[in-house]
Amino acid sequence: MTAAPSSWVVEHAGLIRKGGRVLDLACGGGRHAVWLAAQGYLVDAVDRDPEAIAAMQGIANINADIADLETGNWPATDQRYDVVCDDAHDGIYDGIIVSRYLFRPLLSVLPSMLKPDGVLIYETFMVGNERYGRPSNPDYLLRPDELKSVYAPLLEIRAFEQGEVEEPVPAVMQRICAVKSHDSR
Repeated sequence: MTAAPSSWVVEHAGLIRKGGRVLDLACGGGRHAVWLAAQGYLVDAVDRDPEAIAAMQGIANINADIADLETGNWPATDQRYDVVCDDAHDGIYDGIIVSRYLFRPLLSVLPSMLKPDGVLIYETFMVGNERYGRPSNPDYLLRPDELKSVYAPLLEIRAFEQGEVEEPVPAVMQRICAVKSHDSR
């Protein structure tokens, strides 16, 4: 049984087109992929952990693939996740979910992977989390307002928050929900 999905993801997932294609990036144990698939979305779940991916094989509406996003070996299959579209209006995803993962080189690529009206729901740890444990390395912690700074020029910000959270465990997080408009480039 997978853990419950993030309240941030649940709150904003309704913005994604019903039955749309969603990328769960660095999906881990699949808590979001499984939940989204149960809601009727077609989910591409990607992670470098073979055991996590194996656990999702055969679940309806989930295409699970092993990929190490940080080595450039993405995708590991013929799926075209790393598409940087020639036409900014021709992304392949109705939604992208990223939770508790940061690899800065991917931040600017994600908007090009969204279709018009596609939704990016992103949450991860930020500076200050080191007092609660891992991650504590600044390379894996967002700076204040970092997601807003990256995405405000590229997407329409629908919701943004940062600071301490208590659930599911105490942490310092930054969260954004943003939509690609038809005019986004």
